[in-house]
Amino acid sequence: METTSTTSTTSTDRVAGGPQLTDEDVARYRRDGFLRVTGVLTTDEVERFRRAAERNLADRTALNPGDATFTQQVNLWRDDPELAELTRHPGLAGLATRLAGIPLRLWHDQLLIKLPHNGAPTEFHQDAPYWPHQGSRHWLSAWVALVDVPVERGCMTFLPGQHHRGDIRAVDLTDAHDLMSVAPDLVWAERVTLPLRAGDVTFHHGLTPHTANANATDDPRFAHVVIYMDAEARFDGRSHVVTAPLGLADGEAFSDEMFPRLP
Repeated sequence: METTSTTSTTSTDRVAGGPQLTDEDVARYRRDGFLRVTGVLTTDEVERFRRAAERNLADRTALNPGDATFTQQVNLWRDDPELAELTRHPGLAGLATRLAGIPLRLWHDQLLIKLPHNGAPTEFHQDAPYWPHQGSRHWLSAWVALVDVPVERGCMTFLPGQHHRGDIRAVDLTDAHDLMSVAPDLVWAERVTLPLRAGDVTFHHGLTPHTANANATDDPRFAHVVIYMDAEARFDGRSHVVTAPLGLADGEAFSDEMFPRLP
């Protein structure tokens, strides 16, 4: 049975730069593979970055035109100064580094937009199997809500404690049964659904299975996702839209220019 968490999972103490994590928060993330952090962005930041996301939806060609599941735009930080500010937000970087416990670099950012009444959930999957990385000790994504995301607008549901599994391949995000056919024991796993207010963030490990509901509301769901990887990871030679233009060789290190290290 799906269970819904309605309790904030982070300390509410704030200092300059936003919320700070307690040792208990870090332990919870490492146990469960995800953590909700409330109030990471200010109201003014949310408004500014949401307008930038709306502009990109109107002006930029999606990576996946015609896909009902979500509209995806990748690596906006390279040519959109406002969203670059969000991708390189020191508050996000600091929280991510604290949770991972190792030096990180940016893998890429992306806007994931579910249009109103899109009728298509993003089915259960892990993220890391899609990424051409070798030797990465950790991956995590900061999923930033730029609008309120209740259950009906496409918030995420996670399977806690399943992020140590490396036995699951990349699956079809439109097939409700694909991941469970690979790992049938997960049919019975606990599920935690986390609605978000605008400005809240969920951090999840690259191997944490998760899904997102369809958007059944009259307004688009805007999420800006910043993905981090082990700073020492290397390219593994597989094709990926982010690395395709770069001509990387199998085993080559990721450059600090294109994949900047976190401070």
